[in-house]
Amino acid sequence: MHDTALALARRPEARSVEVATGALDVFAELNVPDHDALLTLVDAGIGRLEGVVDIHTSVVLRLLLTASDWAPYDDEPTDVRRHAIEGRRLPEPPVVDELDRRLVALLRRDARMSTTRLARELRVGETTARRRLGRLMASHVLHLRLHAEPEVLGYPVEARFRLAVAHARLDAAIRRLAEEPAVRHLVVTTGTTALLGYSSHRSTWDLHDFTARVLGSLDGVTSAEVAVLMRTYKRAGFESGP
Repeated sequence: MHDTALALARRPEARSVEVATGALDVFAELNVPDHDALLTLVDAGIGRLEGVVDIHTSVVLRLLLTASDWAPYDDEPTDVRRHAIEGRRLPEPPVVDELDRRLVALLRRDARMSTTRLARELRVGETTARRRLGRLMASHVLHLRLHAEPEVLGYPVEARFRLAVAHARLDAAIRRLAEEPAVRHLVVTTGTTALLGYSSHRSTWDLHDFTARVLGSLDGVTSAEVAVLMRTYKRAGFESGP
């Protein structure tokens, strides 16, 4: 399992990779451009890794919260979290062109890069670079955040939860979960579990309280699975640990 998780974490398509309590599975979030690319990755890539005996895939239908919206020390929720709490969808993202992709690539390399240097690297005017950056951030396509392990911030216990929710109750469940500062990632997926989320806690007691107080109070939940993360191999696109 360890070698499989390492091999997955080294793949450029992998955004996150972890193992958790429960079934001896390696769980990975992958970014691919389309369904054909996913099929190719599963068939010709992941399926041929040593030790892989079974693969289950789900497609993210709605991305509700990401690590960029987990701000446990902030007094106010982020704009994205506020939209989820209020049951409002975010505006449709703008069309991203090659210049935008190059700008994002530069910031991924050095998020502190000034607009003057961005303009120089992109070979455009500084006004253009500033306008492009502002548009991407305002539309939530791009977030500039400090990457830190939750344990460093005082949240050493991380959990993954999967909930099967009746469709008529799904929106209410999303709003309730978005209200909880502990929830740092939340998506709607295909498959038997409609909601997949991650939460961070100060202790196992806090996790127990979260499951009883929040997950246990959701209407329309037909099944729930909560697992404690044992090791994270990759987070937000960056490999973790030694």
